[in-house]
Order: sequence, then C-alpha cells, then structure tokens
Amino acid sequence: MMRFQTDLIPATLIRRYKRFLADCRLDDGREITAHIANPGSMMGLKDEGQRIWLEPNDDPKKKLKFGWRLVEHPGGHFTGVDTSVPNRMLKAALMAGQVSGLDGYDLIRPEVKYGENSRIDFLLTGANRRDCYVEVKSVTLSRQPGLAEFPDSVTARGTKHLGELAAMAQSDHRAVMFYLVQRTDCTSVTLAADIDPTYVAAFKSAQATGVEVLSFACKLSPQGVSLGAALPFTL
Repeated sequence: MMRFQTDLIPATLIRRYKRFLADCRLDDGREITAHIANPGSMMGLKDEGQRIWLEPNDDPKKKLKFGWRLVEHPGGHFTGVDTSVPNRMLKAALMAGQVSGLDGYDLIRPEVKYGENSRIDFLLTGANRRDCYVEVKSVTLSRQPGLAEFPDSVTARGTKHLGELAAMAQSDHRAVMFYLVQRTDCTSVTLAADIDPTYVAAFKSAQATGVEVLSFACKLSPQGVSLGAALPFTL
C-alpha cells in the first residue's frame, strides 16, 4: 500500500471552485480552503455536504495547508480525487512486477518524452521485448451502480494521447491504454460516449491499430491506496 504522507482527516464539502480549490468544514467547525489536484469536472463528486477526506501538511512552500484526497460514499466506499496519486502508486506496482500484463520488464521509466510535445506516463523496456508505452487515465465517474466511466468531461488532451499511442502501435511497439478506477464501488469500466464522442472515436481507431486496453481497480482508504484487481472493460 502507498500510504498518504500524513493521516487524513474527515471534513464536509462546502463548494468546489476555480477547478483546484474547495472550501470545506472540518469536524471541529473550522472552515478551510483545500487544494484539489483534479482538472476534470468531478461529476457526482462535488455536491455540497459531501463527506470528504483531507490530507494536512505543514510544508512552508505550500500556500494551502490541506489537500483533498477522498470522497466517502455510503457503504464504506471511497473515490480518490487526486489525479497524481494513481501514477505514483502504479509506478511502485510496476517496479514490483505486480501488474498482470505489464510484468517482466527490466526498466520502468516515468514521464518519457514522445509524440508531439507529449510525455508517456510509463515506458517499459526489456531485453528481447518490444518497448511498451503505457498511458494512464484516472477514472472517477460512475452514473450507474458498479459501472465506471471515462472521461467525465471533454478531453482533447486524452484524444491526442490516443493518437500518439496509435502511432507507437503502428511503429511495432506495444501501446497500452491503462484505465485506473479510483473507486471502490465499481466492477467494470466503459467509455462515456455521450460526454465525449470524439474521444470514443479516437479510442476505436487506436484499438484498430493495435493499442491494448487494461483496466484495474484501486483499493482506497484514509490510510492509503494500492492496486486492486483487473476489471472488465466493455464498449
């Protein structure tokens, strides 16, 4: 498990605004502003009164002393809303050879330049193996019980990434689209065609060139995050 740097504390969401800010009420009644590392719409995760979990910090370089990490749902389920967390957790899992389908590589390098002014999330290399380009997307939207969907808003950047993965596949490299579901209440993954039909068209085109798809769950709690089981992907 990748533990949070400090113990999370519960709070109640007042409002999210300016994309990266959230006003929250701590259980002792204090109202604070927290940073949220999530540029998406956060559909279904930003309602007033939502039970959330914050990570405090005493870093003098940080203006805001709290970061929003989790949303709590009924039944003891959680959604992770910090988009930087899954890549850090996944890097550790890849290096430990714990990701089925992406194990057995000698070297795992994050944030390698490729394509047109882009960086691939992970480049996996090994002797006598094709280079493997892995693009990771954090999935947090769920509009039907048990079903996770990506994206939660139009993502021109995501569409660009699919095109660049397709180019890698056409150059005889392995190219993998990796959907990491940051929810504990979902058992399958799909694409939200009504939200971004252009992304879905790009996905189908990329898949036709040989881009592979992997989808995994996360185990989430106020203590930390770790890689869960592989999930079925349907479109």
